[in-house]
Amino acid sequence: MSYDETGLAGWHAAPSGGGVTANGESFDLQGLTAAHHTLPLPTIVQVTNLENGRSVELRVNDRGPLPEGRIIDVSRHAAEVLGFAGKARPGSG
Repeated sequence: MSYDETGLAGWHAAPSGGGVTANGESFDLQGLTAAHHTLPLPTIVQVTNLENGRSVELRVNDRGPLPEGRIIDVSRHAAEVLGFAGKARPGSG
C-alpha cells in the first residue's frame, strides 16, 4: 500500500482506552508508535518533521481521538526524536 500525506502532527500522552491501544497493545510513552484515524493496524509509517528534517519510522497501533486538524499523533518519545515534543501540546488521545 502506498500512502503519502502532509499535515500536522502532535504527540499523545495516553490512549483513550486508558493504557491500551486500539489494537490491544499496552501503551508505551517511550515506544516509537503513533495514532492515525484510517491506516490499518498495525502499519509502519515514516514521519518527517519538515521544519528540521528529522525522520523516524513509527508503528501505528492506535486510532486516537486526534485533535481537529491533526493527521497523526505520535508517542512522546517519537516527538522527542522528531524534535517537536517541546513545541506541540499533547493531544487527548
